[in-house]
Parts: sequence; structure tokens; C-alpha cells
Amino acid sequence: MVSSAAVDLRQSEAPGVSVGGHQAVVCFPFIGDLVGGSHMSSLGLIRNLPRDRFVPLVVLHHTDGPVAELFRREGIGFVEAPVLNRLERAAPRNGAAVVNVVRTVPGLVKFLRARNASIVHTNDGRTHLIWGLAARIAGSKHLWHHRGDATSFGLRHVAPWLPNRLVAVSKFASPRPGFFSAAGKCSVVHSPFDVMKMDGFDRVEARNNVLAAIGCSPDTKLLGYVGTLVARKRPILFVEAIAALKRLSPETKVAGLFFGDALNGLDEAARSRAEALGVADCIHFMGFRYPGEAWIAGLDALLVTAVNEPLGRTLVEAMLLRTPVIAADSGGNPEVVEDGRTGMLVPADDPDEFAKACLALFNNSGLCDHLVETARGEVRSRFSFERHVHAITSVYENLIGGTGMRRSASAGP
Repeated sequence: MVSSAAVDLRQSEAPGVSVGGHQAVVCFPFIGDLVGGSHMSSLGLIRNLPRDRFVPLVVLHHTDGPVAELFRREGIGFVEAPVLNRLERAAPRNGAAVVNVVRTVPGLVKFLRARNASIVHTNDGRTHLIWGLAARIAGSKHLWHHRGDATSFGLRHVAPWLPNRLVAVSKFASPRPGFFSAAGKCSVVHSPFDVMKMDGFDRVEARNNVLAAIGCSPDTKLLGYVGTLVARKRPILFVEAIAALKRLSPETKVAGLFFGDALNGLDEAARSRAEALGVADCIHFMGFRYPGEAWIAGLDALLVTAVNEPLGRTLVEAMLLRTPVIAADSGGNPEVVEDGRTGMLVPADDPDEFAKACLALFNNSGLCDHLVETARGEVRSRFSFERHVHAITSVYENLIGGTGMRRSASAGP
């Protein structure tokens, strides 16, 4: 177990220090500054890597924002990236982007060679490209961890030739077979969860805490949207589902809670839509809350309105916490939720169907109890840290071989 005290490698280790001679250094670079599911999954992997075989080296391009704060809070050491990232989120594929990549990669190559990194494990689009190129030039192996959908440009046009191996979080996120495809070097590895940690939450107490935070009466039904507000996750649809619920059952007191930061002004768009539909007093913007388990445990249902979501972490977290899940029948959701057995699946982009599913849960306590108990048992066996770490380290060992491990140049946390 990692200490809760933060460890910053910039202070605790100097380049060139060996910690044992037989471990492989695995570099985990992060470019962005919004906390997402990739960071939470990576934390679980980094904390549970067998240190006799692998030493994690976490590299952040932003060392003062939310991502850095998350790693500090969790006691995960990191170093600052040697060069600034010049490739912005959703950057256009034009000449300027190519120039920025060319300017960035040489410094990363030098860094990887100095740290004797055996593997570079990337977790989002920009790190796949920039750090993947640096890894191949530096002589490190590159593992591309794909958390997007199978139609993304990078997966279709870059992944077939850049990474040595590819891991996808779901079958939905995996590349489709074809003449030019990364399917042949891809494995499906579900994200990891601390399945035992979820046992310690008192749902009644958690619910009371949520009610107190928003100032609502105990008979209010609490429905949650948990995740970054981005178009794919359909935050506007969440508002429309709350409005549909009020229309179908005017006597039901309901609160819709957004837990997460927003991109591209989608929080303001959601507010405007709530005002237009007359439910602004039912919508609460809670911001990013960490840790999130106590908030999810206080919900009467989690609504997963996202479409083409590869595999949402909050789905599994809610199931472990006995919070019923109502999800769009889209993307990787059906790989986790079995309709009528471990949760409820409804047609994507249909707020009325979300509302009807909520009312079905509210009016049938037996159905609700059956769903949450079955779901909890199912996900405890499928999404443990142990299964995830075993699968990923098997990929690592396949990449570098038993005799191909480089000497570690820097100790991880």
C-alpha cells in the first residue's frame, strides 16, 4: 500500500540512481489537466504494480493543477515533463500540429533514454502520439491504452503502426479487424477497481449527507450524472430526463446532481436547458468531488446518459456501492450492465425512457434490491485490481521478455 503522504520524485531521486538492477521502468506520462477515468484507473495500476519486477515513473506536463493534486493526495510520486506540451486537446491535424510534435519529441527521447525506460504506457490521444513517437525513437516499448471508441482517428490510422501493443478497456473500444488495423496486437483489459473499499459505505448516511449538501427534504429522489461534462456523455440529455420525470410524475420530488468539471461551456448549456424546461431548481452542479464514492453511494440511481462510451468507471463504482444503474444501451455499457439483471438499459438519447426506468425503480423496491445485489456480485469478480494488474503485467512481460528488462534509473513511489 502506498503512503498517503505525497512523494515527489523531483526531490527524492536524481537521474541515474539504480534501485535494484532487475526491475523494468514503466513510464506513465499525462499531458492534460482535467481528472478523468484514465487517471483513476492508472492510479490503481501504479499502486499495485509488483515492485520487484516493475518501477513506475509518472510524468506530468502540468504539475500544479487537479491531476497533480490528485497524485499528491494519493501519495503517487511524479516528475515534471522535460518539455512543454504544445499539442492542444482535439488539435487539428495540420502543419502546425506536426511542427509542435517535432519540437516536443526530441526532449522526450532524451528523457526516456536518461531514465532507461523499458516501457511507455500512454493513456490518452495526445500522449499516444507524442510519447509513442518518443518511445519508438528512444528504443522503449510502447503500450497504447485505448479508452476511446473504435472509430477514433488515432486508433484507425496511428495505432496500426505506432505502438508495440494495444490494450482496450472494452470490446466496443477495440479496433475492428481489417487490412490496416491494430486488432492483431490488441487485448481487452477491463479497468481496475478497489472492490473491497466499497464495503465500508453506509448508504443511509451517504444519502443524508447529499441531501444536506443541496438542502433538500428526505423524500427527494437523488439522481446523479458522474463524470466530465462533455458532449459524448450527454449532460443536456440528463437535464431532459429530469424534466421528463417531473412531467410523467409531477408529485415526485427529484434532484439531478452533476458531479464533474465541464468542457466547452456545457455546464452553462445545461443550466440554460434546465431553465427552459422549468426544472432549474431541480438541477445541482456539484463540481468535481474526490473521492467520489461517498457521493455515488448517496444516490438513488446513477444515470449514464453517455453514448459510445467505451467503459465508464462510474458504472462499476455504482454497482459496487449498491447504487442502481440506468444506462444508455450504447457503447461499452451493455458489456457491464445486463438489462433487468444487474441494471437497466434504455434506448440512447431518449429522456422519456430514462424517466420511465427511474419510476420503475422507485415503485418496485424488490426489483431495485435484486438489481443492486446481483450487480455487486458480478462486478466484484470481474473488475478487481488483481485481475487488472495480472493482465497488464502479462502484457509488459510479453513486450520486454524475461531477459529484456533494463536497469532502473529512477525509483517510483
